[in-house]
Amino acid sequence: MTSFYDLLAQWPAEKRKAVWENTDFSQVQRALSKDNLTPQDFLALLSPCASEHLELIAQRAHELTLRFFGHAVNLFTPLYISDVCTNQCRYCGFNARNTQKRTHLSPEAAAAEARLLHDQGHRHLLLLTGDAPKLSSPAYIADVVQRIKPLFASVGIEVYALTEDEYAMLVASGVDSMTMFQETYDPELYAWLHPAGPKHNYRFRLDAPQRAAAAGMRSVGVGALLGLAPFEQDTFATGLHAWWLERHYPGVDIGLSIPRICPHEGSFTVKHAVDDRHFVQYVMALRCFLPRCSITCSTRESAVMRDHLIPLGVTRVSAGVSTAVGGRATKEASPTGQFEITDHRSLPEMIAAIAALGYQAVIKDWEDPTASSQATACA
Repeated sequence: MTSFYDLLAQWPAEKRKAVWENTDFSQVQRALSKDNLTPQDFLALLSPCASEHLELIAQRAHELTLRFFGHAVNLFTPLYISDVCTNQCRYCGFNARNTQKRTHLSPEAAAAEARLLHDQGHRHLLLLTGDAPKLSSPAYIADVVQRIKPLFASVGIEVYALTEDEYAMLVASGVDSMTMFQETYDPELYAWLHPAGPKHNYRFRLDAPQRAAAAGMRSVGVGALLGLAPFEQDTFATGLHAWWLERHYPGVDIGLSIPRICPHEGSFTVKHAVDDRHFVQYVMALRCFLPRCSITCSTRESAVMRDHLIPLGVTRVSAGVSTAVGGRATKEASPTGQFEITDHRSLPEMIAAIAALGYQAVIKDWEDPTASSQATACA
């Protein structure tokens, strides 16, 4: 079976860098004039030459955002249900070698946390766990989902890489979306960053979005953690990954997330920090290359940055966020989160901020046709 790995191999790091460095203004103009961009066009819009013409790219990105998404901005909130992890990712607060207290919610406690979020007005929920398959097993995740699904229009997952059968089982339990961060698409750097644990398997993680799409997931999202690798490498590979998925799974909604690395428990030196100018350029280039894909911006970014990016391509943002496990409705709570939050706005505050920009906050834009209209199953 063909996979994204085969396409990525056609774009080695040296080729990406050469195209990126040698792009001229005529190539940028040509990319902005086209309705269907090629991967080389996308790389041109990421180039140093393009960074000198951000206003032109902004005009095109804004036009495409309005054409395909109107003034709608979708809202969701994450729910961390376990931070127990067996990986030793050098950049992550959940690193198994970090000594902070760990928390794993029971299905009942997780459902209590979810009920509180529902009472606050949230209707799109994203479940997150660490990578500890024996504890946070697919069966455990499915148990949580079955308890909370009647309360939410959509329940997504951002967990470790699963098999196609495991994704199919979670789809049957009520999960309709998944997000998988490759972190970096550089195999050598990936191996160094993930020295131990199940996540060390680069190829298994790389193919996870494809397995989820094949298993019937309605929406699949990809992303890289910006700052781990040189700018042109992971930004291009992320867009290319979404482009490949869109073409091979046309019935699946494909989305992108754009996290920049930020402080966490432990220590990690960021060698390729992405500044604000390049970050905005990346979002706009993604919108031009993938006009139909959703783009999610998390609370890693400031309120000012997130508001600024909405007219330029971001169509999905989180609100009322905590990256710690528990603590909302139960006494079980981790003392630290996976990373530091920069934008602490609540759901009502986000709705007001989006309205002030002239956009409409969408709390619910999807209804599972198989779901019961009653919420009594959540217990």
